[in-house]
Amino acid sequence: MSSTKPGRRRIGREAAIQFLYCQELNPEERTESLEAFWDVRPIRAEARTFAEKLIDGVLEHETEIDEILTAKLENYRIERLAAVDRNILRLAIHEILHREDIPDAVSINEAIEIAKRFGSTESAGFVNGLLDSVRRSRSPES
Repeated sequence: MSSTKPGRRRIGREAAIQFLYCQELNPEERTESLEAFWDVRPIRAEARTFAEKLIDGVLEHETEIDEILTAKLENYRIERLAAVDRNILRLAIHEILHREDIPDAVSINEAIEIAKRFGSTESAGFVNGLLDSVRRSRSPES
């Protein structure tokens, strides 16, 4: 039974994506909306800390992330993406680019699983292909 229970990082990622989704649809003052979000979506402290680091990272690097995402979309506007898919992709791209403690394969696999849960029937395949392209185009690190 414990093998099917999501871990703290999955829970944190899901919460981060839900917050980013809500933030995008209802922009407010970040601190107030984040505190209100935790009132509605309480999670354990470790998962919350992880989620907040992801949220901060995505918001800090959103312009860069959206530029990469836009370039990978090829003749498709970022605004046309489903908001859920857009935020799953933003979070995973942030992890790939800025979280050296998380292997790219883990970021991609987590994004795929979250897309299966929250996205449309095509979301997982789309997320997989786009993130694999981001991973492949990333310059190798020393």
